[in-house]
Amino acid sequence: MKKIDPQSWKADMPLFREKAIAYAKGEIKKAEYKGFSGRYGSYAQHDPSKNMLRLRMPAGRVTAQKLAYIAEAIRKYNVPRAHFTTCQTIQLHDMDAETTSDIMEGALDVGIVTMGGGGDFPRNTMCAPLSGVQKGEYFDVLPYAQAVGEFAMNFINAEPMPRKLKVGFSNSPENVTHATFRDMGYAARPDGKFDVYTAGGLGNNPRFGVKVAEAVEPDQLLFYLKAMWVTFRTYGDYQNRGHARTRYLQEILGGADKYKQAYLEKLKEVYASGEDLTLHVDPIVFTKTGDGSTVSDPRVIEQKQEGLYAVAWHPIGGMPTVEDLCAVSDAMSAMEQVEMRIAPYETVYIINLTGTEAKKMLELTRSTAKTVFETSVSCIGASTCQVGVRDSQALLRACVEAVREAKIPDGALPQIHISGCPSSCGTHQVGEMGFRGAIKNKQPAYMFYLSGCDRQGEEKMGAELGTILETEIPRFLVELGQTVAASGKDYFAWKAENPDGVEKIAAPYLAE
Repeated sequence: MKKIDPQSWKADMPLFREKAIAYAKGEIKKAEYKGFSGRYGSYAQHDPSKNMLRLRMPAGRVTAQKLAYIAEAIRKYNVPRAHFTTCQTIQLHDMDAETTSDIMEGALDVGIVTMGGGGDFPRNTMCAPLSGVQKGEYFDVLPYAQAVGEFAMNFINAEPMPRKLKVGFSNSPENVTHATFRDMGYAARPDGKFDVYTAGGLGNNPRFGVKVAEAVEPDQLLFYLKAMWVTFRTYGDYQNRGHARTRYLQEILGGADKYKQAYLEKLKEVYASGEDLTLHVDPIVFTKTGDGSTVSDPRVIEQKQEGLYAVAWHPIGGMPTVEDLCAVSDAMSAMEQVEMRIAPYETVYIINLTGTEAKKMLELTRSTAKTVFETSVSCIGASTCQVGVRDSQALLRACVEAVREAKIPDGALPQIHISGCPSSCGTHQVGEMGFRGAIKNKQPAYMFYLSGCDRQGEEKMGAELGTILETEIPRFLVELGQTVAASGKDYFAWKAENPDGVEKIAAPYLAE
């Protein structure tokens, strides 16, 4: 398998700097710059004088060294905002062109590559965040996710695809990476093999993936990825960007069965080409042991490595203060084999902690969600994103504030998912409750979705119930939470006894 040396991308850096500065001076139009900068993992924000930078973290894994670089860059350049994304990356925001360029280039020295973080390229390969340390997982899929992600980088300089390609690995039926409905998904099995799903995705025209193979040996995974790339290039719609995602192939080719047949034909071609794509990976082995201390807290998870713990940290909306992020980095740097894992629901886990270390991390991450509802997911929002419709982060903050003020108890409301536009970066379509940015009667509003599910074998898109004005959503959630709390049950138990209960409470809020 060909691996690309991160340092080799430095040859591309001067051109980015030149274009970024030219855009800041108004010498390049927005559409032209967006088409260029996405390749580098950077976009101009809603305020065109500010830029974001997406730091790829393959498989959501952030080593202490990588986090230390991010902390150093934040301090050196006074970066004001950071975001844990639903694609398991870390985004830095509100930077000028020179700062963005400097951080992008310096990141290569610690193996952080931003190339392909946007645009029509393979995006950050995703992985179950606790893979390798999670009790009850089928097996550790992280080494395979990292290797597949490295191989996918080769496509950046190859023939162009119609649009982006997202790849995910699951280690259990929890399916938190949505492996069964990604462009390319590898779902782990109890027998140490993978089922392969392709041509799925959220957003406009959402589709669950097509299972194209079962019980695939791990060393064969790259053949399947190459076949997906070839299939997409062969049949993908290069003319209409709105239809240029792999999920549309199911329609283009006449249904899931015909799509599967076409994909398997391309898979045969890949095998027949003679290219050796056999995958060889080394297991990730942690040699650390506990120190004899123990810790108990709702945010602490016992790892399958005896005596070691993971601490969950969920800043509201996935937006940690840069001060907290730097403090966590400083602490990690002094701890053996401790690393961070980013989850697709904007929680991060700090893993391989002794009991003593876990207590310290709990203290450093006090600024965290206090309830299930507060772990709700939101994209970055229209105040930052150029293509956003609504400011999803502002809505989430307003909802959290209203629910706190009303003293709604933990468990009375589920986690909600908010996307500022139809792109579904907040995964609103598969959350128990989802909201998608819209306009109603010329007023800010959100489409309301209910009863989505992402668990493998139970996948379901949420039903569209109608549109709620943005100003009414906090009031609706408070009323729902109060009703559930009065029953003495948690949300899901109450809903089981009142199958149409949410719809009844929502009905007066739905805009006509």
